[in-house]
Amino acid sequence: MDGQLRASDSDRQRVVADLQRHTEQGRLSLDEFSERVGAVYTARTLGELATVTRDLPAAPADTEPAGGGSTGARRELLIVFAVAVATLLLLVVFMAVTRGLNAGPIGTATSASAGALSG
Repeated sequence: MDGQLRASDSDRQRVVADLQRHTEQGRLSLDEFSERVGAVYTARTLGELATVTRDLPAAPADTEPAGGGSTGARRELLIVFAVAVATLLLLVVFMAVTRGLNAGPIGTATSASAGALSG
């Protein structure tokens, strides 16, 4: 296979499925999985796709089911990933709201501290 050929969506999906399998088997952490999936979706050629899985063993041809692997484990991994993303988003919203509440008008903070000092 020529590494300079353009990658198709099905090529990318195949590599993501391989990454999911390696994550399920404990070869990749969720952070590594996320980074590599990002690289898969930005890859333009088959050679770039190959570099994402270069350090992982190839899938044995006779051990992978025709259905594409364990859907239960894949579903659990996707749920964990979705929960992690939702948690990060909630944290960002919480930080934005609390910073907005603590900022207040500049004059109010100055006069409040001046009153406390004189009182």
